[in-house]
Amino acid sequence: MEKHINVVAALQIGFSILGLIIGGVLFTLFVLLGNFIDEPDAQMVFGIIAQVVMVVLIILSIPGIIAGIGLLKRKEWARILTLILSVLSLINFPIGTAIGAYSIWAMVQPEVVELFKTKN
Repeated sequence: MEKHINVVAALQIGFSILGLIIGGVLFTLFVLLGNFIDEPDAQMVFGIIAQVVMVVLIILSIPGIIAGIGLLKRKEWARILTLILSVLSLINFPIGTAIGAYSIWAMVQPEVVELFKTKN
């Protein structure tokens, strides 16, 4: 089960970093699009949208990175956080659903639960 824990940790960290990268790309895209528009109000709106999108994606990505690092250190709170994030990711069809289902399955196995209890 150690391998499954490491895979779930890597998935959490990897997809969270991917979310941050997508946020950065969208931020840059919105700012660049705003710069091509001569209307000052439209530039302001594009700037606000860029900032909101970036902040939302940062807020959604940071817990996954924290959970992944905690899983690698075998912390019980990280297992619980991963379960919560996995349930939330089930709505992201199809990849989020697959990752969420796999993560839930891996984190509720009796061997994993016992492993995390003995490590703390």
